[in-house]
Amino acid sequence: MECFDPDQVAVRSAHFIGGRYVEGSADTMDVKRPSDGLSYAGLPVADADLVDQAVQDSWHAFRSSNWARCAPRERARILRRWADLIDADVKTLAPLEATGSTRPVKDVATWDVPFTADGIRFFAEWADKIGGDVLPTRNDNLGMTIAEPYGVIGAIAPWNLPLVMGSWKVAPALAAGNAVVLKPSEMTPFSILRLAELAIEAGMPEGIFNIVQGDGRTTGDALCRHPRISKVTFTGSTRTGAAIMATCAEHGTKSVTLELGGKSPQVVFADLPDLEKTARTVARAITLNAGQVCVAGSRLIVQRAVADRFVERLCAIFAELKAGNTWDPGTTMSPIISKREMERIDGIVQRSVTEGARVVAGGCRIATGNEGAFYQPTLLSNVDSRMDAVKAEIFGPVITVQVFDDEEEALVLADHPEYGLAAGVHTADIGRALRMARGIEAGTVWINRYGRSSDYVIPTGGYKRSGIGKDLGRQAYEANLRFKSVLVDFAKNG
Repeated sequence: MECFDPDQVAVRSAHFIGGRYVEGSADTMDVKRPSDGLSYAGLPVADADLVDQAVQDSWHAFRSSNWARCAPRERARILRRWADLIDADVKTLAPLEATGSTRPVKDVATWDVPFTADGIRFFAEWADKIGGDVLPTRNDNLGMTIAEPYGVIGAIAPWNLPLVMGSWKVAPALAAGNAVVLKPSEMTPFSILRLAELAIEAGMPEGIFNIVQGDGRTTGDALCRHPRISKVTFTGSTRTGAAIMATCAEHGTKSVTLELGGKSPQVVFADLPDLEKTARTVARAITLNAGQVCVAGSRLIVQRAVADRFVERLCAIFAELKAGNTWDPGTTMSPIISKREMERIDGIVQRSVTEGARVVAGGCRIATGNEGAFYQPTLLSNVDSRMDAVKAEIFGPVITVQVFDDEEEALVLADHPEYGLAAGVHTADIGRALRMARGIEAGTVWINRYGRSSDYVIPTGGYKRSGIGKDLGRQAYEANLRFKSVLVDFAKNG
């Protein structure tokens, strides 16, 4: 993907309701580019009335469009056509996504867009695979369960991977026959609008996929409270997820799927035959998207015998990365989403240093000559579990290192009292790898790798305060269905 001029990328500052753009009220908020800090658009904020319009429109479409009642293969056909249109639209989607997000354009073109399209195809294929069961009952009865969509799903997507995370929320819900009202992040609101346009072009009924813009306090809260929303799915911070869960419990006892915070360990044993390969895996796990990923591997736990060599290689790999504008295909180190977030990250680093941590690499902002928010890949040693650098989700390119001697100590260090989203284990001993996988409390454990593959069938989700429910996999599809029990008595009278 070639370099592009972000000032030439057209955005639509609007909502998308009933198959068309809706401009909304004059109440707007600035949207800034992370690469240079410049405001490039104003975002309309949907109030409770506009959220109601979007939800009612989706409810009407759900009831009247035959989306839920059509042959499942027909629904799947439309979703597959949608995915094909997304793949073909990469030259529009990649600059649109890269302009206002932290995603370098080369990564968007080669990973984000294809991953989004293939994820939609994956969920489309579940449309005719799950429909209920016939159950064993007495001979003159017929017992069965029937799978039905909820109706209208409220989806709230994060800013860190706008297209991918948005599709994770929308695709399984639509494939199961639901309508969806999505609120993208107010920091990255525009690329998902293009997906909604393409959905209509693919043949999706108007109103089945609506988008409302705005912040969490106004728009997100109104969406969670709406009586026609039967379920809410959210990816974001643990604090916000808890607030959403409370609101859903108070206003209708709605179901929720929550993928929340993480503080994931990467455990490295000394028996590895290729430390260089593992060092690059560990480095990518904390520098991908500048560490702004919920599963970022932010705690390195390394066996003492190789600790010094491993840390040295990690620092050398950090030095190879090139920070730059997201519209430059040569950029390999993303910006932080905002100056405010960068200052928060730096605050945690500096506070940990005052508490005794040692900066081995990085530890400060990268000067860019403008208001771009870039932070150096940072490694902190001499840390303990009481420091925020070890216990708090930093959501930036900051990794701590702790040293262990044996397997039992590694398990103790890998455990986190609050989070359990993901973990990595690097070892040549398969028995040890499986013992660690069993012992670590996390929803996903990667062995001799770190990060998701394109195997959409593998679910993702957390333990503890890292979330409830799953994205991806059969579980994500089933979570968008409710199951009705039916019992038929056909015994002869008399």
